[in-house]
Amino acid sequence: MPDRPERVLIFAPAGRDTQVAQSVLEASGTETSACYSLPALLAEIEQGVGAVIVTDEAIAQANVQPLASWLRGQPPWADLPFIVLTRQGGSIERNPAAERLTSALANVSLLERPFHATTLVSVVRSALRARRRQYMARDALDERDRLLAELSDERGALEQRVAERTADLAAANIVLQREIEAKNRAENQLRQSQKLETMGQLVGGVAHDFNNLLMVILSSLELLRRRTGNDPLTLRLLDSARRGAERGSVLTKRLLAFARKQDLEPERTDLVELAAGMTDLLHRSVGPQIEIEVRHESEVPAVIVDRIQLEMALLNLVVNARDALAGTGRIAIVIRREPDVGAAEAPLAAGDYVSIGVEDSGPGMDAETLRQAVEPFFSTKGVGQGTGLGLSMVHGMARQSGGAFVLRSQPGQGTTASIWLPSAEHVAIPAPAVPSAPVQAPARTGTILMVDDDELVAASTAAMLEDLGYAVVTRHSAREALEVLGSGTVPDLLLTDQAMPVMTGVELAAQVRRLRPGLPILLATGYAELSGSDLQGMAKLTKPFSQAELARELNRLLLSA
Repeated sequence: MPDRPERVLIFAPAGRDTQVAQSVLEASGTETSACYSLPALLAEIEQGVGAVIVTDEAIAQANVQPLASWLRGQPPWADLPFIVLTRQGGSIERNPAAERLTSALANVSLLERPFHATTLVSVVRSALRARRRQYMARDALDERDRLLAELSDERGALEQRVAERTADLAAANIVLQREIEAKNRAENQLRQSQKLETMGQLVGGVAHDFNNLLMVILSSLELLRRRTGNDPLTLRLLDSARRGAERGSVLTKRLLAFARKQDLEPERTDLVELAAGMTDLLHRSVGPQIEIEVRHESEVPAVIVDRIQLEMALLNLVVNARDALAGTGRIAIVIRREPDVGAAEAPLAAGDYVSIGVEDSGPGMDAETLRQAVEPFFSTKGVGQGTGLGLSMVHGMARQSGGAFVLRSQPGQGTTASIWLPSAEHVAIPAPAVPSAPVQAPARTGTILMVDDDELVAASTAAMLEDLGYAVVTRHSAREALEVLGSGTVPDLLLTDQAMPVMTGVELAAQVRRLRPGLPILLATGYAELSGSDLQGMAKLTKPFSQAELARELNRLLLSA
């Protein structure tokens, strides 16, 4: 509807009411329009109006239904005001036509004729003020509707952005969850690695001290047996004691393997050829009810590893798999390349690896058993059926070889135990060991400066040396040994322990070489922490050693001096 809120329509076709009303209203500044038929009035109303003045006789006999219908169709904000000019004394009580108009037109004000000009102007102005408020309400409603529409549009856009953001957040959450899981796995691997590292240091220290004790026991038993007669019971007891000590020596070797401090002799090894060469042994170890198959990729590169230690580890894993199968099932030895491995995959340096794994179809392990599986002395076997050092030894051998031991298992899905080793394509191959000189008859001459901080080991070693015919000068620290050399004593050979407080055997050897450049040096140690470059040409003897091994090394060094 067009906006003409200040216009007043006048429908008074008879008499001079139209002219009088127009004259009075226009004199007061009000716009007016005269209408001479009811259809013309409706047409003008459609063009916009502030108020309508009608005479009761103009529509007394007219059909007001079209006008009433239009009024009923007004928008909610609108209520068009009508001013009905009645005859004098034509109040609603006395004028049924006026009452009909009031009912039909709704918003009606009655003004009796003759009217005073001021009264007409006042009544019209009141109607126009009411009409202006209606238009203001309309504008407010329109503004509300516009704002609601904008709000609806913005809400739709916001909902779309929220949906898009929710999808982005869901995707980011998935990525975050994966990163958290990867972080948790890495932290768990780090904690497990640190735990095993700490246990390895503890176990290595215990094994070293145990080796020293075994050194004393074995050397004393060996010397005692040579001085014992032929009494069968005495000899049997000595042999039993020796075998028990040798079993202890095997146990310490396994402990040192877990601690990554065993002696290794790495060489270039073809894993496919190694597995094929062990097939008969493995079949005999597991029995006829268990099937063994070897699967491998084509052109698997060689690795650098101590072949004998790897064979022992592989046999250990196969026997464990056999025990898990309880006498029947399938075991697969799988050899594959593991290229471009990063530290997140396992506790490995980045690079190329080759894995040799033993897969079984057994019952598998739960998470708690899997977590403890490589810890030393942990075993799921019955009492007396295992030491709990098998997987620990495999773990230590793999780590000491620059690789890793990876154990995967789930209840009902079997177990896969894999040894990952660096590919020989990117690993320097160690130089082959120089063969030892042929064993000669004991020299039985010369003076040995023997250094060991453990008095029991020093005493037993000195006893073996004296039994071989050597003169022995015993000292219990590197400082005391240097004092002997500084005093003018010239021994024929220095035999020193490696793990000593203040100054190690290697550090002592470096000092001795400055004082006695040509003096032969033999290093005795219960660890395998020394590489060829650390030894710098020195000979090494691994504890516990026998008198024969000691004699052989001394002979070789003294004869070549």
